[in-house]
Amino acid sequence: MERFANNVKTVLLLGLIMGLAIVIARAWFGPMGILYGLLFGGVANLFAYYFSDKIALASMGAQEVSEEDAPELVGIVRELANNAGLPMPRVYVSPHEAPNAFATGRNPSHAAVCVTHGLLATMPARELRGVLGHELAHVRNRDILITTIAATFAGAITALASMARWGLILGGFGRGSDREEGNPLAALLLIILAPIAALMIQMWISRTREYNADSYGAQLAGDPLALANALRRPEHYNRQIPMDVNPAREGMFIVSPFSGQAVMRLFSTHPPLEERIRRLEEMAVRGV
Repeated sequence: MERFANNVKTVLLLGLIMGLAIVIARAWFGPMGILYGLLFGGVANLFAYYFSDKIALASMGAQEVSEEDAPELVGIVRELANNAGLPMPRVYVSPHEAPNAFATGRNPSHAAVCVTHGLLATMPARELRGVLGHELAHVRNRDILITTIAATFAGAITALASMARWGLILGGFGRGSDREEGNPLAALLLIILAPIAALMIQMWISRTREYNADSYGAQLAGDPLALANALRRPEHYNRQIPMDVNPAREGMFIVSPFSGQAVMRLFSTHPPLEERIRRLEEMAVRGV
């Protein structure tokens, strides 16, 4: 049932990308913008489906590691993947010093798990198992395609809005005859609202799936308290070493990579950390 729901979300997300591309292009270029939007949306969907995981890994400077390079890390991933009945994902390490992790790929057969150098340096093996269990839960639940496409989509919308803003400032708005030109006020409104819409879509996709991944990941690792403790650690380090990543990619990580204040937490793609930890502690008390 959950897999079916995620497939529906993927279709809806791809449809939203297409629809938003058409709306933006219509406001920018006038009636011809519908065609431009269809072309852009179609290309964006294909590109995101096949290449969004590579973009995510490249943006983190991640390098693939083998069992010879990182025996403990790869060994834990292999054990948990076998326990979950999953194909062995590729394993990557990012040079970032802030402890964090994410999974990406278009399906379990093309999945990758990435951890930061900071996570490996600060986290004991027991907590590392909890983190990797969480990430493999995303792979099993097929969250990874949705999340990575959403992150790529949000980054693209933010970049387009920035380009459009400069286009208005420099007077490059509109093409063709007066009737075919877009509406400057509509374009200005979209420049403001499009990134917010992208963020709302990410929040809709991300928050529920984190609870589900915590629950299954804790069961897979066999230790809810280990995952609860692991979630506390990145939160502590993020206040000292905020991760330098595109905000559009926040939803990919096991915890938000930013040392956000109350306002930022309100718009975070992650549910409240305290609530996630509370649920995991309740699982431990129930002996789940």
